[in-house]
Amino acid sequence: MSVLIYTKISGDAATFRKALTERAAEFDKISADARTKGAIHHRFGVGDGHIIIVDEWESAEQFQQFFGNPDLQAFVASAGGDTSRPPEIVVSERVPSSGEF
Repeated sequence: MSVLIYTKISGDAATFRKALTERAAEFDKISADARTKGAIHHRFGVGDGHIIIVDEWESAEQFQQFFGNPDLQAFVASAGGDTSRPPEIVVSERVPSSGEF
């Protein structure tokens, strides 16, 4: 069974929004790499002083290995994430339901 992963990173939402546009090719490359390492679904959100990542992965271990990569952490910092503070990460088993969409 796959896992759902909610990650909340402190950071500058405006800088992140700008990076999504100006560095789209880099985001695409990271997404493609994630899919080869067990990522199934991926979404971003932004709020006041934070960035949200909502993912589905084959396993928590695959996510942790991917997310812990120092090169990815450097990218997160350069795109507006505050890597000096640990992100809030919640991992849950995905439970199928009749109301999914």
